[in-house]
Amino acid sequence: MPPAHYDWGLSGSRGKSKIVPGYRGKCTVVGVIEVPETLLKKRKQNEKAREERLAAATAARKASKAKRKVIFKRAETYVKEYLAKEKEEIRLKRAARTAGDFYVPAQPKVYFVVRIRGINEIAPKPRKIMQLLRLLQINNGVFVKVTRATQQMLRLVEPYITYGEPNLKSVRELIYKRGYGKVNKQRIPLTNNAIIEQTLGKYDILSIEDLVHEIISAGPNFKQASNFLWPFKLSNPTGGWRTRKFKHYVQGGDFGDRETNINKLIRQMN
Repeated sequence: MPPAHYDWGLSGSRGKSKIVPGYRGKCTVVGVIEVPETLLKKRKQNEKAREERLAAATAARKASKAKRKVIFKRAETYVKEYLAKEKEEIRLKRAARTAGDFYVPAQPKVYFVVRIRGINEIAPKPRKIMQLLRLLQINNGVFVKVTRATQQMLRLVEPYITYGEPNLKSVRELIYKRGYGKVNKQRIPLTNNAIIEQTLGKYDILSIEDLVHEIISAGPNFKQASNFLWPFKLSNPTGGWRTRKFKHYVQGGDFGDRETNINKLIRQMN
């Protein structure tokens, strides 16, 4: 851009502009210096963009603050719900013992399924079921909702897996420590709540605590929450598997339904 009209600021010529030959652009006087119109427009645009950025940042901060309040309130509600459930179970056990009866707990809503065998010598049908359960590697683990169909599937692949009913502590530890989400078919670590909200926000799951609650309670959006979680890649259990790994758990082996004892295995593998 050719130079504008500048005031050289020499003694005796203050306030007078020297015309630079060859410049035909429009100029506006600012103080002593004349500035090209294009530069003024650019400044205005930059100032406007800066104001818009500041306004957007302020709005985002307000929205984030409001969202944090909602998340904390929900977390408090969940804690109260878990405590109430625990107290009710203790009360029922005591009442049964007082009456000389046995307390039979409710049927599990969720199983945690771990693959314990490799790919060798697997028949086509069990192989397909393993694919449907997303158990593609040894020591992979997934949450499965307990239905008649899933129980039949688990029975067919029982020699290759072990499963049981996870408690709240196990679910929380697995998601917090080894939780990865499926975002655009990529395995993304769950480092903040924004990743969860981005994918599961439409199902009203905004944070990790919402995700834990949906899994442990087998809520209406369990399928979406479980599919969002990438299959857990666990380590071999501390101290190793049992000597007869490929016998049923009740026969001193490792495969099959181990009910609440799955929580001990999760601690060893997590």
